[in-house]
Amino acid sequence: MEQFKGILKKSGVTSIVESIVFAILGIILIIKPDTVMSIIAYIIGAIFIAAGVIKILSYVHEKGQKDLYNYELIFGIMAAVVGVVVIIHGNAISQIFGIIIGMWIIYSSVVRFSSALKLKSTNSNIWLYSVIISIAMFLLGLYMVLGNGAVIVTIGIIMLVYSILDIIENVILINNVKKL
Repeated sequence: MEQFKGILKKSGVTSIVESIVFAILGIILIIKPDTVMSIIAYIIGAIFIAAGVIKILSYVHEKGQKDLYNYELIFGIMAAVVGVVVIIHGNAISQIFGIIIGMWIIYSSVVRFSSALKLKSTNSNIWLYSVIISIAMFLLGLYMVLGNGAVIVTIGIIMLVYSILDIIENVILINNVKKL
């Protein structure tokens, strides 16, 4: 049981650190949303273009040695085109980013809900607060996934609120590990 308590405590501390990083990213998205998303689009686009160029160069270098290398040319061209499209259509990246963050929040809320139900065995009302927080986190995540028009600032606000709720829930969990 002591090992389980140690794992719970370590998991809670790790989750708090993750939430602090999420909060910082949320604040940056609130303050400079367009800049952040443009940078992300350029980085992702550049990675695809670089991968495409590497595959094309590999094809040119290995041409004629093996028939299997034809896929490298096709892959290289496709990757380069995807990179250019990502750079040109950076707004789509922001929508995908919001969906991914929303799915992570939903997953995290389900894990928190499960932990809250385990806290119920402590005969304390603390588990109820954790359930409420996990439901709020779930709703925030669901909004991000389903809200097609969710602007980057909203994503930043939701990430910040999620981080605060997650930190509160983990502090409650860490403080009550001894009761398990």
